[in-house]
Amino acid sequence: MELRINQKTYQVDADADTPLLWVIRDDLGMTGTKYGCGLAQCGACSVLVDGNVVRSCVTPVAGVVGREVTTIEAIEADDVGKRVVATWVEHQVAQCGYCQSGQVMAATALLKNNPKPSNEQIEAAMVNLCRCGTYNAIQAAVHDLAGLSATKGEA
Repeated sequence: MELRINQKTYQVDADADTPLLWVIRDDLGMTGTKYGCGLAQCGACSVLVDGNVVRSCVTPVAGVVGREVTTIEAIEADDVGKRVVATWVEHQVAQCGYCQSGQVMAATALLKNNPKPSNEQIEAAMVNLCRCGTYNAIQAAVHDLAGLSATKGEA
């Protein structure tokens, strides 16, 4: 199969139903996308497919043929992704790193598709699990990127 990942074309030999996560990590060596639960519940495996967040642990590799996949390795090549990463650092969001690549991907997709989301839209989009409980820092960073107050209810 021919895959387009991070603006490069790759030939991969995988079963059509192999989860995209394993092709990205094991076959292509891009280990920034994390395995979390394997059930599409936690979001650690989030990548962008045609600009939208998908959980790569349950996305069959055949489902992304002919589409553009972006992983955390290439997120700073995107202007919005670069801003998200810089704001993550500024707000000191990252702790253990388990969820961070998925969180950054979710925030990037949200802001690319809706540069001025409301508080409610941010809450709806930022649903990945965080083992360290840095939800307040995550929310503050996304609110900052959206030009909103980090305090709920203030817009």
